[in-house]
Amino acid sequence: MNSGLWSQEKASWEERVFYLLLQECSVLDKQNQKLLKVPKGSLSQFIQDRSSVGHGRNIPSKGKKMQICLKVLEQPHPVLFVDEKDVTEINEKLAELLLAITNCEERYSLFKSKSRLSKGLHIDVGSPVRVQLRSGDDKFPGVVRFRGPLLQDRLLSGIFFGVELLEEGRGQGFTDGQYQGKQFFRCDEDCGVFVALDKLELVEDDDNELESDYAAPVDTMQVELPPLEINSRVSLKIGEGIEYGTVIFCDVLPGNESLGYVVGVDMDNPIGNWDGRYNGIQLCSFASVESTLLLHINDVIPVAEDSAKSLADSSSGFGHSSPPLQPPPTNCLSNENRFHSLPFSLTKTSNTNGTIGHSPLSLSVQSVIGDLNTAATQECPSIVMPVNNWHGLEAGSLAEVKENPPFYGVIRWIGQPPGVNEVLAGLELEDECASCTDGTFKGTRYFTCAPKKALFVKLKSCRPDSRFASLQPVPNQIERCNSLAFGGYLSEVVEENTPPKTEKEGLETMIGKKKGIQGHYNSCYLDSTLFCLFSFSSVLDTVLLRPKEKNDVEYYSETQELLRTEIVNPLRIFGYVCATKIMKLRKILEKVEAASGFTSEEKDPEEFLNILFHHILRVEPLLKIRSAGQKVQDCYFYQIFMEKNEKVGVPTIQQLLEWSFINSSLKFAEAPSCLIIQMPRFGKDFKMFNKIFPSLELNITDLLEDTPRQCRICGGLAMYECRECYEDTDISAGKIKQFCKTCNTQVHLHPKRQSHKFNPVSLPKDLPDWDWRHGCIPCQKMELFAVLCIETSHYVAFVKYGKDDSAWLFFDSMADRDGGQNGFNIPQVTPCPEVGEYLKMSLEELHSLDSRKIQGCARRLLCDAYMCMYQSPTMSLYK
Repeated sequence: MNSGLWSQEKASWEERVFYLLLQECSVLDKQNQKLLKVPKGSLSQFIQDRSSVGHGRNIPSKGKKMQICLKVLEQPHPVLFVDEKDVTEINEKLAELLLAITNCEERYSLFKSKSRLSKGLHIDVGSPVRVQLRSGDDKFPGVVRFRGPLLQDRLLSGIFFGVELLEEGRGQGFTDGQYQGKQFFRCDEDCGVFVALDKLELVEDDDNELESDYAAPVDTMQVELPPLEINSRVSLKIGEGIEYGTVIFCDVLPGNESLGYVVGVDMDNPIGNWDGRYNGIQLCSFASVESTLLLHINDVIPVAEDSAKSLADSSSGFGHSSPPLQPPPTNCLSNENRFHSLPFSLTKTSNTNGTIGHSPLSLSVQSVIGDLNTAATQECPSIVMPVNNWHGLEAGSLAEVKENPPFYGVIRWIGQPPGVNEVLAGLELEDECASCTDGTFKGTRYFTCAPKKALFVKLKSCRPDSRFASLQPVPNQIERCNSLAFGGYLSEVVEENTPPKTEKEGLETMIGKKKGIQGHYNSCYLDSTLFCLFSFSSVLDTVLLRPKEKNDVEYYSETQELLRTEIVNPLRIFGYVCATKIMKLRKILEKVEAASGFTSEEKDPEEFLNILFHHILRVEPLLKIRSAGQKVQDCYFYQIFMEKNEKVGVPTIQQLLEWSFINSSLKFAEAPSCLIIQMPRFGKDFKMFNKIFPSLELNITDLLEDTPRQCRICGGLAMYECRECYEDTDISAGKIKQFCKTCNTQVHLHPKRQSHKFNPVSLPKDLPDWDWRHGCIPCQKMELFAVLCIETSHYVAFVKYGKDDSAWLFFDSMADRDGGQNGFNIPQVTPCPEVGEYLKMSLEELHSLDSRKIQGCARRLLCDAYMCMYQSPTMSLYK
């Protein structure tokens, strides 16, 4: 319904008379000269006939057919002249109930069923009902929590029913009692619905087995406020002294509300007895038995306001708290926040213009991450779980936080900070809010924005921005790249073969906003992989130059030309490639019979590389690997498989690769020019190690077949290799053990090694004959040139642009956003020289370092590595 037509004041006449059409009618739309059909069951209101005098309805003379003038309440609001026999008059109360039923046929059917209508008129708040959610499905039991109009600014508003679903209906709804940012009642998430009368059936008293725990509709004037703000400072007397702490919980206890408010205090000194639980319910996720006390509110004394520290900026208090969360500026709390986590101070603040604004943040950290937890408490850190797109939300989505009124912003980051057991979203808000940050949370920067605009909340507390829900249907995201709207984001076509720029020149070309490859519609896996492979490395440029052969697919040349002239060359010269070019590549990938979903779905980098290299470009396999004398296996990347070694804190890539090869009896059949290594994981989302050190240089000499190798003892030519000696820490700990003939005999004379089975080293047949003991055996080494990282299903890239240890760049194809839900991602490339400092640390230092304290982007590199890419310094196309 067009609210603009009905937001006017009520008409001046006293009567408000409504009619229901009993017959289908036709009327000429004078604006476009089309005949409109007005269906049976349409609702209309009597309006003044232009020919009549006064405000009342015309009274026909005796024997004259009665015609009345009506305005239909539904779009497009035509005016009708109908015979009295074709309509029936209804009162305003009934009209409001029927108006909420949008289907005229259903409306008419309900009106004709006097029994259903009579019972429906008695449905009110607290009534037990059964709800028909979908045609043909069973009805779900529920309790009416709200009855009334959802839109108040109309001349006649339909009456809707807010129902909390019970029993098997729980989780089948679509709301927590909120509609378009306004809270009408409270229930658990996805346990509420708003429906019209035709979807309800009143449950008779003798049939009523539903829950009767009626909760009244939200009345913001009746919600009692917690008298202490979360994160406020308090003191208490213990013995003869005064101790201080920070409020992390303030609420009544479930089932013991009569006791009044109790307070959870995180003490400055290690004085504690509360683990955050009460009767098996987790009330406070970050309470510590060593330092948290649970006290009656009368036992604590508020400290002066200036001694309190904000949630966002404090360096103590919540030693491991979550990001700050925006509080609702009114006194109404969502059910989730009210009962399943912690309360927060809900003080309204008046702006200078007298309007009610957002109060400073004073939410409990548990309102971000605390949930009702009936599972056993974990003693070890939670494994990072995969994140499905919540309501389609991702980095760059325009979202709102479901409070009253909602807070609007753009999601800049989605992830799970260390020590947090929920997935959080970092939003850049439209308006400033006190205690918000500029993109940091507890000292760690997750994105950058203006001060007081960064808000971190539970991802499940976010929804797509409802202000855009009534706009036209979401456009085809696959085709939208080719629309005129993308005109400002197009990139160049470069025919000339272009080597990558490095050092200062490459840095100047590549860094900044609108640099790198523009992300669009789940493309980050592809954007980041291409950026890693081609931005500063030419090791795979032969892929771009091989002429088409007769066995190639028909779209080989199209794909190669697209990669070379529209992606790789423009990226190297201008530092930017638009999403339109990437979408063209994604469409080609979908032509492969074995592929699907490349234009829309999230994919893995290895899946993309396999389709592109193997099925389309027929690239010569990058790796040739042999297992224990068997036939050589070809592949494009190597996945490290191994059992976790609990003795190792922070492994290096060198160690991981050697462990994996030794345990699987593998050797490279030939030295690779490009080595792409997948990190060990339990699936793509569960990391085996909290940190992995990306070795800047990889020595693969001992992993090659038919290659001279040094004796681990004397440095001479090795003749034997012993796998069982590998774990022996007495001999070159952490190294592959190979020995010359003499040293091999000596090593295996030791009683603990006499049972070892050693094997001869494979050597070239034409090995030169000189004194290897005094000679220099060459090493085969590879250089790290890029690292592909993943965090909560979003891929980003680190690339090395120069020889210096600090010459690192960080790339995110969806770093920023231009516009709303149908806007565009803005890619960004930023220098991250801090990476070099961490790569100089010893493994012991890195192991003892708290991941949350790793500065800048370096944490992503060390903690979220997914693929590490190495190249041979002697096999680059451009030297």
